[in-house]
Amino acid sequence: MTITAAADGSALGNPGPNGWAWYIDDDSWAAGGSPHGTNNQGELRAVLELLQATAASGEPLRILCDSKYVIDSITKWMPGWKRRGWRKADGAPVLNRDLMESLDEAMQGRDVRFEWVKGHAGHDLNEAADVRANAAAKAYQAKQEPKRGPGFTVAGSDASTAEPASTGETSATEIPVLEPVAAAPLWAEASSLLDVFDAPAPVDLRIQLTAAEHARLRDRADAQGISLEDAVRRLI
Repeated sequence: MTITAAADGSALGNPGPNGWAWYIDDDSWAAGGSPHGTNNQGELRAVLELLQATAASGEPLRILCDSKYVIDSITKWMPGWKRRGWRKADGAPVLNRDLMESLDEAMQGRDVRFEWVKGHAGHDLNEAADVRANAAAKAYQAKQEPKRGPGFTVAGSDASTAEPASTGETSATEIPVLEPVAAAPLWAEASSLLDVFDAPAPVDLRIQLTAAEHARLRDRADAQGISLEDAVRRLI
């Protein structure tokens, strides 16, 4: 069964506080953002988060998007950029390269069809994604935690809890998993780990994160303007 979802981004000031969101239905959507970014970055991030959230489903994906920049970047321009070492035809570096490379990786092996829809034209899924992306941007503007949504669900089950397939490689996101508490300071989530790190000898603690868990922790680090690693260290 094909999964149909809308993906959208928003920025207040462009650049400024930005947000992203993807939406399938009221039981299956997600949103986030950062304190500073562009609208295009929000649009790209929305598609990336959707690809990552649905990666384990094995289903074809139909993405409704009101950004021709995003669609053309992924479906038309990316092969040439890669051949030229992530440079455009005029030799200039590709903008948002980190997101583009992540999108290229997330697209591998996927059955994905993009469909352009006109923004702010009453399309139900697009409007729902736009509202959530804009709300996330406004939350960051107000220095508040955005509403992140339930994530990707299948028949009422949270797909983000599925055990990821083993690749035999060490994941770059093998860091402590901390369950988010709405509006709680980041350090408050570390209480359950303090006993471990009070041990007399260094402890190597590794927990594999799902894409949704990693996104939540990364957004919290972005909100503080620090790296993900530094954010985890501050918990201690």
